[in-house]
Amino acid sequence: MEPEAVLAWVESPLQLLGVAEWASAHGRRVPIAGRLTAQMEDTADELIARGASFGRCEPYLGIPWNLLARHRHWLVGDGFSGQFRLAVSVLRPERVTFLDDGANAVAFADTLLGRRPYARPGISEGGLTKRLAPLAFERIARRARRGRVEFFTAFDFGEQRTSELVDTGYRVDRHDFAWTRATARVFVTQTAGRVLLGSARPVDGRMSLAEYLEWVGAEAASAPVTYLPHRREPESQLAAVAAIDGVRVDRCGL
Repeated sequence: MEPEAVLAWVESPLQLLGVAEWASAHGRRVPIAGRLTAQMEDTADELIARGASFGRCEPYLGIPWNLLARHRHWLVGDGFSGQFRLAVSVLRPERVTFLDDGANAVAFADTLLGRRPYARPGISEGGLTKRLAPLAFERIARRARRGRVEFFTAFDFGEQRTSELVDTGYRVDRHDFAWTRATARVFVTQTAGRVLLGSARPVDGRMSLAEYLEWVGAEAASAPVTYLPHRREPESQLAAVAAIDGVRVDRCGL
């Protein structure tokens, strides 16, 4: 086994994109431990068809202990995960690279700087997940002091945050989805380029469906929009969106 054989441990399409970008940027072939969640299989198939440098892709539920134990460099999609906290505390990888998990990437950077608690934003944590936070934090910080932790991110963390991360030992490696854009199929809208990205906020209870539909309608009122669904939007929500005047739902996938 290579001293730092790499493994990606991911659970969302965005995290898979991060793996494809990392593999391209570093010229490495990366095996995948992919959690069985919505659209993961379709996204993986699409990226592989485009030539993503993925190794063996293994679906899993829970913690892929055996795979993690055989690889000393982890590409991690969700640093807030209780499962990650447990795994990093027990197995102690040599190197950890954190991929983007939406806007949580910024919150996680602030967590590792001690600016906020080690807890997923907007979630009240308890039990083992909460008790593991200090231990996981210590494991990550110890590796950072040895230059063994990095963020591979498309987010601009800002000059001050980035400087603090670097001073603390964390590397920040920016990317701009160059590989994804270079391999993308041509996408042409029929709405003069106006695109509206769908959201799972109603599904997550952060906005009522009525409020969400009102927002979509307001966006489409001034001019037609092409609506790109969020991966977790239910068919009932998409049907309601599609019924709004001026909205064209495009299930274009990746």
